[in-house]
Amino acid sequence: MQNSPTYTLLETKNWKDYELIDSGDGLKLERFGKYIFARPESQAMWSRALPQKDWDAAHAVFQPTAEESGGHWMEKKKLPNKWEMSYPLTLTPTPLPKGEGQGVRELKFEVMTTPGRHLGVFPEVASHWDFMAGLIQKANRPVRVLNLFGYTGLASLAAAAAGAQVTHVDASKKSVGWARENQILSGLNEKPIRWIVEDAIKYMQREEKRGTKYDGIILDPPKFGRGPKGEVWEVYKSLPNLFEICRACMSENPLFLIATLYAVRASAIHVAQALDEMMKKYNGNMDSGELVTRETSANRLLSQAVYARWSAK
Repeated sequence: MQNSPTYTLLETKNWKDYELIDSGDGLKLERFGKYIFARPESQAMWSRALPQKDWDAAHAVFQPTAEESGGHWMEKKKLPNKWEMSYPLTLTPTPLPKGEGQGVRELKFEVMTTPGRHLGVFPEVASHWDFMAGLIQKANRPVRVLNLFGYTGLASLAAAAAGAQVTHVDASKKSVGWARENQILSGLNEKPIRWIVEDAIKYMQREEKRGTKYDGIILDPPKFGRGPKGEVWEVYKSLPNLFEICRACMSENPLFLIATLYAVRASAIHVAQALDEMMKKYNGNMDSGELVTRETSANRLLSQAVYARWSAK
């Protein structure tokens, strides 16, 4: 590898609207805004720190089925259909909207319970948002960013808030619609973001043929998924091909490449080595490790995903 990658337990510490309250016995207890949820967490192999009465305070509990992501929410207390959350994105001092602190831009977004046990935000990836926002601002030049598997658009909004021109791609029309609503909610509707509903590999194959280049790429692929026309995505089979196409679409002076993998038996080292091969002609640094969240109950760390990210020197 160009440089031996650092191995980091990457923790996001700026959240106010999210909290990992407790975990254990295969579950995690979380606060999203002012509402509390209990969800399955196979990696929580220890005992819960808080008594049962604290877990009973949850507004809803996710009940999984035999299917990997299937199940339903059992609502114990009345919940709204959706509610608003925010994240204080760290930016270098710039003129900001009235009411926002200097050096902070509030990303605002809607969350809700979904059949796939998620709520519209993965809080642990927020450290990536601050990381790339800083790189975009320091570049002091036009920056083009591609967000593949962009979900509800928070990484896209962070990049746009920092000054990048963003292309957001997701196979789910519903997720892209949700992301566009978050753009309006965050007051970023004038920022240059292209919203694309498309299979990631098919889209990138067309970008390669067109000769389109990006300075930053964000990859947050699912373990398994289907494109809008039934295209099958399986992370171990599909990701190497996607890396190859992304390499062809990197600019001559790239800023960053970020890959995050959930629910897979892949080491961060393996992801870093794949990215290093992809970026070997560029001079940069590689960082890899785990995205972790710290409990407020017992100060334990819960690993949520593995990641690797390259950045220019």
